[in-house]
Amino acid sequence: MRIFILARHGESRLNVAGIVNADPARDPGLTGRGEQQARELGRQVSGLEIDLVVTSRFPRAQETARLAVAGRNVPELVDPELDDVRLGELEGQTIAAYRAWKHAHSRGDRFPGGESLDAAAARFAGAFDALLERTEQAVLVVCHEIPVRYAINAAAGSEALDAPLHDVQNALPYVFDEVGLAAAVAGIKRLAPG
Repeated sequence: MRIFILARHGESRLNVAGIVNADPARDPGLTGRGEQQARELGRQVSGLEIDLVVTSRFPRAQETARLAVAGRNVPELVDPELDDVRLGELEGQTIAAYRAWKHAHSRGDRFPGGESLDAAAARFAGAFDALLERTEQAVLVVCHEIPVRYAINAAAGSEALDAPLHDVQNALPYVFDEVGLAAAVAGIKRLAPG
């Protein structure tokens, strides 16, 4: 059976500061607590032979993955399609400012100078679909809260990508088999046609 372990990165310095970040070059990485969470993720998946680690371009995701598979010889793949939602002019703003903009607009509205949530969702679905085309048996994917949330909710057949699960914990593994990840892709495409 093929499995895909999806995890949000460990706690980042920007999480603690309450700042949104969609530019990998501006990501200062994990906190000490985030590093501990990444090591705990590694302990949780230590009984699995991981064939491939896939991350976004963000240092917080890459650091989490490296710590989670430390001591193992696991190939890594960086997929920009798993990058966080491209926020454009909201880059570096507070989470409160991001949420205020989001609540005043629809999922199809583009962030100023960025992409829409629907476009990001379609991008995530494409990245997950590409993983299904690969041949590795066990893939660890470390990315961001939103793509993990969307995959979980879509796979469960929810009518909303943001519910019922909304707050995805840092560095907690969510395991999908091929059928589950395919259901996530189909659900995301249905709910967010891009």
